[in-house]
Amino acid sequence: MISYIKGTITHKGETFVVLECQGIGYKISVSDTTLSRLDQQQETMLYTFLYVKEDSISLFGFLTEQEQSLFERLLSVSGIGPKGALGFLSQMTPQEIVLAIVSEDIRALTKAPGVGKKTAQRLVLELKDKVKAEDALKETHLEQKQENSGAKWEAIEGLTALGYSKSEAVKAVHASYQEGLSVEEILKLALKKMVNF
Repeated sequence: MISYIKGTITHKGETFVVLECQGIGYKISVSDTTLSRLDQQQETMLYTFLYVKEDSISLFGFLTEQEQSLFERLLSVSGIGPKGALGFLSQMTPQEIVLAIVSEDIRALTKAPGVGKKTAQRLVLELKDKVKAEDALKETHLEQKQENSGAKWEAIEGLTALGYSKSEAVKAVHASYQEGLSVEEILKLALKKMVNF
């Protein structure tokens, strides 16, 4: 298996890039998020996953090992293929996907293209015990130790008490948080953000 490829982006397509390494151009399918972060002639390294079927071989690329690992876990769920797994990574960050799984946020998971309620429920059922919210929120836990971060967590709890899912609450509060704001001020800003989610 090819773990990663380091080289130069020589071409960008709608769903892939061509990464040249030692005179060989590798066509690598990537998520929309990854595609938006890459430019032609840029030197980069992509973590990869080689997908082999009876009639084709495809290479998928990721900017981080976390994305690569989550992609493989998503593929292990029956009914989710490579395009579906990339669809999740195009719509949500790995942290948001893991948080949606552990909090059983079916609504958030169905935002991925081609994913219905049954597929989202199967995803939660099959992966809930295999992923940890602590890993997804590692950076958030570090932030919690900093001054004023208690207000952030109180705001998240406030939104969940209002009926919002944990993943929606975390996303809105993180987008709204500014140092020095009170819980009430964070909540007001977060509720405004909810309208756009």
